[in-house]
Parts: sequence; structure tokens; C-alpha cells
Amino acid sequence: MRIFVLGAGATGGLLAQILQYEGYRIVCGDRDPERARAFLGKRTRCVYANARNFDSIVKAARGCQLLVNTTPAVFNEIVLRAALRIRAHYLDMASHLERNPFKAEQFRFHDAFVKRKRLALINAGVAPGLSNLMVAVCAQQMSRIDKVRIRLFEETISNVPVSTWSAEVAFDEAVSQPRVYKNRTFALTRRFAQPERFRFQKPVGEARVFLAAQDEVATLPYWISMNDLDVKIGGNDIDRMVRLFRKGALKPSRARTAKRFPDAASPLKVAEMLRSGKLTNARFAMAITLTGWRGKKHLERRRYCSFPTLRQLRSRRLRATPIAFAAATSAAAFIVNFPTHRVGVLPPEALTPERRRMIVRDMRRRGFKIRRMTLELDAPPEPKTSKKPSAASRTSASRKKSRR
Repeated sequence: MRIFVLGAGATGGLLAQILQYEGYRIVCGDRDPERARAFLGKRTRCVYANARNFDSIVKAARGCQLLVNTTPAVFNEIVLRAALRIRAHYLDMASHLERNPFKAEQFRFHDAFVKRKRLALINAGVAPGLSNLMVAVCAQQMSRIDKVRIRLFEETISNVPVSTWSAEVAFDEAVSQPRVYKNRTFALTRRFAQPERFRFQKPVGEARVFLAAQDEVATLPYWISMNDLDVKIGGNDIDRMVRLFRKGALKPSRARTAKRFPDAASPLKVAEMLRSGKLTNARFAMAITLTGWRGKKHLERRRYCSFPTLRQLRSRRLRATPIAFAAATSAAAFIVNFPTHRVGVLPPEALTPERRRMIVRDMRRRGFKIRRMTLELDAPPEPKTSKKPSAASRTSASRKKSRR
């Protein structure tokens, strides 16, 4: 398969290298091909392509069979139109949600992709992406789903601010209102609200998490029937943003500053910071919990996903940071198992159970540690009704009361 990867930063550059190593014919496009070399190395071809410019994307990607968009989600619609023009399949890693905060904008192109007999697999990174897939796996064989919780953990141990993945995306998430799905209704909430203590798998352990502006809420309820869904993130990266927010330094009207959200560090820069002691380590983890019913059993199904730390990646001679590694490797698994026979615009949770199993097996092969757990819960109490009790029930109740 001929693949064009648009955006050669921390995630896109690593994804291109993974796919090229596995035998795919890869060309990268970036608005600054020289800068992209820091993330790509010398083996991968990189040409000029500006995600803001439709014609430059079409010119650079013409002839590819799959167009992979790893640029910030604000450019999704331009890149989607380019994929349609060159009649290529499409994959991206996030939604922008400017038109509708509760529905991924990529769905607007569904009919056009059906007409071209092509598939656009959207939000196919790690979170969203793997997170959606894990929710769908937990939802299998459940007769009713009450609540879905997605919990993420991001930690960078450093003396200075370091962006280990896209600084643009991190800033956009920090200044956007979180989306929740409560009682089958979408809503926007206050940033960094509803803190709670959540226990991740070791070595992370218990951490404080806050509501975050994640894209899972904009696709999952459309494909999986549920009552509630929210996404929260914890770790010292989020703690730093909470402090900035409380000081009034995180406002949507303000532009991203390099001081607080520096550009993603290149592999060489990360290595230099590790040697100097400015950067000690970094880690990323995910947990999914789903409560609901399978027949008469009230269950809680869990999936814990852990990824190599920065130190572990370096010991394996992998020039990547944990989040970039998780996102790029997840996208690679989606691409290797890309269902070219499907058409339209689909999120990961819309894939068939067999395709999901194939992707999960691939992710395990690539070093993801995925642990599953199912707990049987006590049945919740019956909801109180507003109906007046009958005379017989009132008499019975008074008798029970008199016996006490």
C-alpha cells in the first residue's frame, strides 16, 4: 500500500518510520521538510505539503492509496476534501469539534466517502482511538450500559516545561470546555472540574484526575447505547495546567506561548535533556471502566493499558516519547488492519468485533500491556416511585414498623 503521512512531527514522524520498517511505501508531507528531518531521519522521503492549503496536499499526496492526517484537527476538513479529490482512503487521530461540540465534524463527509467507495477511519490514535476500541470491547455482550469512564494519566518529570507530543493539541485541550454525556444528554462543563481520586495500574497507582476536553464523547454515544460517559486526565502535566488555569493564564483568547507550551522536542533534544538532567522520565497510562448489565448480572468491566516509559523506550533504542509512541503505534495497528472493504466515515468503535480483536492483538504484539478485569456488583437499589402506596401496602408497612 502506498501511504502519504501528512505532518512529520513527534507522532507523524514515528508513524512513518514504523510503517516504512514494515514494508509500506511511505512519503511524508510537512510545511517544513527540513525541520521534519529531526523526527524522520534520512531514510524517509519528505516533501512540502501545507495542511492549510488544499492544492499543496493534493499535489503532494496524489497517487497514494491511504492519506494519513497527523496534523492538528483544525485542518481535518481540508485534508478530508483532499483525500476525496485523489480518491484515497483516509485516517486521522482527532476531531476539532468547532461546528458542533458534540459530534465529530468528519461525519459530514460520510456520504461523499460512500460515493467514492472509500473509508475514512477517524480518531484512530491512542486517546481517542485505542480508548474507543477498549470501550467497544468492554461493551460486547452487555445488554445495558449505565456508565463509561475513560481515565488517562500523563506525567513528565522535568525541571522545565517539555512538550513530548503536539504542543498545539495540548494547548487546544487545555483551553477547551470538557464534553460529557449525562443521562443520555450532551453537555459542556467547566474546565478541570469534578476532581476525583482514581487508581491506575502500578507503577502509577492512585492519582487525582479532572474532566478534560477529549474527543471520545463526540463519537461513542452515537455507536454504543449508554447513559453516562466522561473523560478525565491526571498526572503532573495536568496539575501544571490546573495551576495555570486557576491563575487565569489559560484563556482561549490568548495564543499559545512557547514558554508554557513549547514546540515538541525532537528526539535529539530529548536525548540532550536526559543527559543534562533537565528531563528525568515520562509516562502515559489509560484505564477504561464500564458498568452495566449482562442479563441479570450487574457488572463492572475494566481495561488497563500501560505503555513503555521514556527511559524504557530509550533503553530499547526507540527515539520516541511515551505519548507519541502510544499514538503512533496505535495508528500503525489501525493501518495494518485497515478494513478497505468498508466505506464511509467510521470511528474505531464502529469496526466489527473481529476487526477489533485483530487490532488489539496487533497492539499487544507492539508492546502495549492490556489487562482486563470483570467484577460482579451488587444490584443497585430500586428507584423510588412517586405513586401513592395502596391501602394494603400501607397496612403492611405499619405492621412492620410496629414490630420494630
